Amino acid sequence: MATPTRDEENKKKAVFDAMSARGRKRVLDKGYEEWDPFLMPKDPLDIRMAQKRETALSLMRRFMQTCDSEAYSNAYGQGAWEVCMGITGGDDRWRGIYDFSCWYREFLKKDGL
Repeated sequence: MATPTRDEENKKKAVFDAMSARGRKRVLDKGYEEWDPFLMPKDPLDIRMAQKRETALSLMRRFMQTCDSEAYSNAYGQGAWEVCMGITGGDDRWRGIYDFSCWYREFLKKDGL
């Protein structure tokens, strides 16, 4: 946040004072000076889009079309959906799961399994 005017600082203080104790603590932990309560929120559609500009739902539909409907269960579909949401959301936990899965597949191929 650039150097705020007196009016902006007063508004910032008013927003801070109106917050719950938990919210104020979170702001103070990160630093009040760096906190900008006037940032525009991200567009929800941008949050849901993958790098190729497809929603997680459209990616999941494309993936499920490649699967034999007799060969997968609800748990399989739920697991695929969780990974899809995690990876498209940029969650490191799911990227780690994906990277390990790719590595393990190659590991098994090298052993002839």
